[in-house]
Amino acid sequence: MRVTRTLAALVAGIVVGLLFVIGTGSAQAAPLAPVEKVDIDRYLGKWWQLATVPSFWGVTCAKDTNAFYTRIDEKTIGVDNQCTGPTGMKGGVLGRATVVDTKSNAQLSVRFPQTPASINPNGAPNYIIAHIEDGENPNGPYKYSIVGDPSRASGFLLSRDKVVTDAELRRLTKEIEKVGFNPCTFLVSPTTGGRSDYSPLCTI
Repeated sequence: MRVTRTLAALVAGIVVGLLFVIGTGSAQAAPLAPVEKVDIDRYLGKWWQLATVPSFWGVTCAKDTNAFYTRIDEKTIGVDNQCTGPTGMKGGVLGRATVVDTKSNAQLSVRFPQTPASINPNGAPNYIIAHIEDGENPNGPYKYSIVGDPSRASGFLLSRDKVVTDAELRRLTKEIEKVGFNPCTFLVSPTTGGRSDYSPLCTI
């Protein structure tokens, strides 16, 4: 029953998110703009997903969605995405990200060989870093990142911390809005010890 309820909540969240996209999306919106400069070395390491624009392939992840980035060479980054599914089983997918814009390092082309839908034959950027924040050490790892594809059909709010306060989520929601997303299209990504719901960020 718990698995059924979790799946129902995931599907309901996806449907709600898609309705927000359909109802409020703008075909005239300018493409998602990258930040001026990203230090790739400071971007590497583990990131926790706090919220995301829902997708049907995301239904396999019920909580604790995270990504671990490692440098392969000057322009290539290894991607290891992990999460816990509705049944409690952990799973993941491996991929690679190629820096497309070496001036800013903020536009990458990500692909996962095991996921045909992710194959990007033209190598166009589909991972735009639109907002980045320093941690306590301005020379250390970045603390927060807002990422999406140029059309904003996908979007991710990433954090070094697995759990943040609702007040911090509300502050970050304003940053999501500043880069042109409708914050209502982002649903909370549950984490152990943090929020367990799939509420739209605009309702928090």
